[in-house]
Amino acid sequence: MTESVLTALITGGLALAGVIVTNLAAAERTRESIRTAQAVTDTKLETLTAEVRRHNSFAEKIPRLEQQMREIERRVGALECKD
Repeated sequence: MTESVLTALITGGLALAGVIVTNLAAAERTRESIRTAQAVTDTKLETLTAEVRRHNSFAEKIPRLEQQMREIERRVGALECKD
């Protein structure tokens, strides 16, 4: 009876050690995967932020250009009327 109890304890202990090692390795792989995904997300976010800033710059310039075009058209019209 003592041998079977000792065998069961050793087997259980080794099984527990295997589960712990496996879980620790899986957790480390998951952490590394998350780090990689976060780095990719950060890079994409930086790129998108730069594109949005460029777009906002154009959005600010277009109304000024339209106003300048209206002014030029008005001046050309005034010059044509003088002829």
